Amino acid sequence: MLRIEFVTDLGARVSVEVDGAEKLLEVQRQYGRLGWTSGEVPQGGYLFPLENEQDFDWSLIGARKFTNSDGEEMVMHRGHAYRRRELEAVDSRKLKLPAAIKYSRGAKNTDPEHVREKADGEFEYVTLAIFRGGKRQDRFALPAGRAQAPQGGPRPAAPAGPRLQAAQAPAGRPAPAPVVARPAPAAVAVADEDTPF
Repeated sequence: MLRIEFVTDLGARVSVEVDGAEKLLEVQRQYGRLGWTSGEVPQGGYLFPLENEQDFDWSLIGARKFTNSDGEEMVMHRGHAYRRRELEAVDSRKLKLPAAIKYSRGAKNTDPEHVREKADGEFEYVTLAIFRGGKRQDRFALPAGRAQAPQGGPRPAAPAGPRLQAAQAPAGRPAPAPVVARPAPAAVAVADEDTPF
C-alpha cells in the first residue's frame, strides 16, 4: 500500500492510500482535476519530453490549461498563471540545447530565491514545466477519450438524468404523480481569473 499526500486548493493536507504503483497516476489525475497538488515543483520546473506537450495531462500536477483573453495558452497551478513560451534551439560553442516549450511566469516577491531564474536584464521568472527532447511517454498524455476541456467559455449543461418510474399505488388509492429527474442548471461562464479550477 502506497500513501500520497495532497495539498488541496484551499491549503489543507490530505493523505490518500493507493493500492499500488500501477494506480498512482490514476489517483494523481483524480485529485489533480480538483486542483490538488502533490510534492513541490522542482527547481527549474518539471521536465517532460517535447512530444508530450500537445496532449499533456495537466491534472497530473494539479494544474489546468486555459486560453487567456488575448488568445495565449496558459496553465493555472496553485493560483499562478504560467504562459506558454516557445524556445528556439541553441547551438553555440558553450551551449547546445534543442528547441523547447516552457510554461513560466514573472517572479514575485513572495517566491523563494531558489526557484527564481534570471533572464536578460533584471527580470526574473519562475518555470512550472519545460518540454524538451526526450522520447514521448504515453503515461503523461491525456487518457483516451478525455479531451482537455476549453476553459473560460460557456460549458455544456449536464445531461438530464434518467426518468424515474412512478410507484404502483395500492388498490383503491390514486397513483402518485410520476417523478422526473430534472437536468442540472446550465453552468454560468466565469472569467478565468475568478476561479482557478
